[in-house]
Amino acid sequence: MQETIRIMPHHFVDIVRAHFPAKRVPPPGELGHDVHRVVARLLDNRDAVLEIALGSDDICTPCAYFVGGRCDNVIDTSFRKGAPPLMSNYNLLIDQRWCRRLGLSEGDQLTARQFCQRLQDHVGAIASIYPETPATTRAQWAESLQEGIAAYLA
Repeated sequence: MQETIRIMPHHFVDIVRAHFPAKRVPPPGELGHDVHRVVARLLDNRDAVLEIALGSDDICTPCAYFVGGRCDNVIDTSFRKGAPPLMSNYNLLIDQRWCRRLGLSEGDQLTARQFCQRLQDHVGAIASIYPETPATTRAQWAESLQEGIAAYLA
């Protein structure tokens, strides 16, 4: 039986956008997070079971910024105007937006392929998910997200 991947919606979206178009596993991050391990599992098995998490997930746990059960990193609010200063609060905010958009709740389980299919069906304009992020960055993310969805579902 395969092990479930606990993942926050924004982490899955970031992975789809950043790593699925080229179908590449990133090198281990210097902060110790597990993006590389999760990406490898997702590229290896499109039917990997995901459990929707809010607050923290399997990527966060080994990270240097994961303290007391949450991320204590800070946001560059000069870049993301209007974002909460703590990364944990911002992550929760955007995860709640993704959950509303995709009809997900904490604890829901679905395969990576099913999550990607929901993204394809409901992604829409990401401006309402990331209004704090500059429009030029959002436009790049939207294009990469569409490429990642297409690559993963091909």
